[in-house]
Amino acid sequence: MSTRVYLHTLGCPKNRVDSEVMLGTLTEAGYRLEQDPAKAEIIVVNTCGFIESAKVESIEAICELAEQKRTGRCKKLVVTGCLVQRHAEELARELPEVDHFLGTGAYQEIAEVVAAAQAARLVVPDPDFVHSATSPRINSMAAQTAYLKISEGCDNACAFCIIPRLRGAQRSRTIDDIVAEAGQLASQGTVELCLVAQDLTAYGQDLPGKVRLVDLLPELCAVDGIRWLRLHYAYPRDFPLKLMQVIARQPKIVKYLDMPLQHSSDRLLRSMKRGRDSAFLRDLLARLRGEVPGLALRTSLIVGLPGETRADFKDLMQFVEEQRFERLGVFEYSSEDGTAAAEMSGQLSAAVKRSRFQQVMELQRDISRDHQQAMVGRTVEVLVEGRAEETEHLLAGRHAQQAPEIDGLTYVNDGVAYPGEMVRLEITDASDYDLVGRVVGRDPARAREKLPAPKRPPPPRKRGLTVLH
Repeated sequence: MSTRVYLHTLGCPKNRVDSEVMLGTLTEAGYRLEQDPAKAEIIVVNTCGFIESAKVESIEAICELAEQKRTGRCKKLVVTGCLVQRHAEELARELPEVDHFLGTGAYQEIAEVVAAAQAARLVVPDPDFVHSATSPRINSMAAQTAYLKISEGCDNACAFCIIPRLRGAQRSRTIDDIVAEAGQLASQGTVELCLVAQDLTAYGQDLPGKVRLVDLLPELCAVDGIRWLRLHYAYPRDFPLKLMQVIARQPKIVKYLDMPLQHSSDRLLRSMKRGRDSAFLRDLLARLRGEVPGLALRTSLIVGLPGETRADFKDLMQFVEEQRFERLGVFEYSSEDGTAAAEMSGQLSAAVKRSRFQQVMELQRDISRDHQQAMVGRTVEVLVEGRAEETEHLLAGRHAQQAPEIDGLTYVNDGVAYPGEMVRLEITDASDYDLVGRVVGRDPARAREKLPAPKRPPPPRKRGLTVLH
């Protein structure tokens, strides 16, 4: 009987891709994947170490799953990912129950490590690995959706961010390699690709021939079977007109852009070492909305950076009110050892940071409600994901401007469809973050298939403003 492996993933979509490569590597080596940690002989925890709350969550997960060595069948506990890359030796001292620690540049060695009787306990090389289309990978999302990591690492030096130390310098994959992986995912039933990287718009700057994101996107649009391409983590420093035009004219590129801006105050943007001022950001946002009609913008902001004054925060609130982002997430600043911001004077209290966080969230909730209400009466294309978590009588899906896992959902309360199917939905109701609609059009080839029709609308939900790195 094959040895059973359970893998627990924390953190961002980029970390999820690493986990999927580990799942593929283990499966190829003959291991059997297990959904219940109590039944697994090997447990792997892929950690996040980006900010303090993520570190705490990772440690709690490790300690909880370590109990399976005492009460379950677990014989080996392996911890991987960003937290290991950052604190390997400290973790090894404090967590004797963990058998192996693998850094961000070693996750592809997972099968070798768990198989070897005398494998090293610490495997933490420099973070210089990036997977390729030939790397085994098992998509852990619903089959119709997958993340596609187009590069690894980051060359920016943002004062608050530890990512370059955890992930290394920018390393872009070639266009041919990315397109090959996209084709493999499409052959498995994927219709939506979410492009991710530490810095999406820096793609290709390290490759010969001046290849850039504007060159990659048309090639991905040509992949048979892919219906939606979604762009995440688009750093605002370099966003040329040609890239805007490609987004506008390619129908497969959904009119949704995730662009972390972090702040609006020029003084804080300088402190953060973001490389651009507020006037540049406002002009960029105006040009994006002008060149890409109907664009939904998602951004992330940081409140409570050292030295953030009441005036700086007022500037930020006015910026949010002015720009009226369709999607927005907020970080409370987290002081991280090894970053420039950790050494700055004027560190703010937890209470101040929490208050400012809540004020931005409350403002954005009102803005989101207005955007949502404006959707009522419109007909949109929706990718059906499956039964709703709240009730088996509803289907849940997403329209093109709702990203998986971080944005709201669109519920189907009238009509039938299958998971993975794209249907036309008339929006009949809206809450702060979610929508409700009825099916008004299906692919004729799928229309003969039947599911029990949902009968009632979903209960109101309060969705938090999930944040991207």
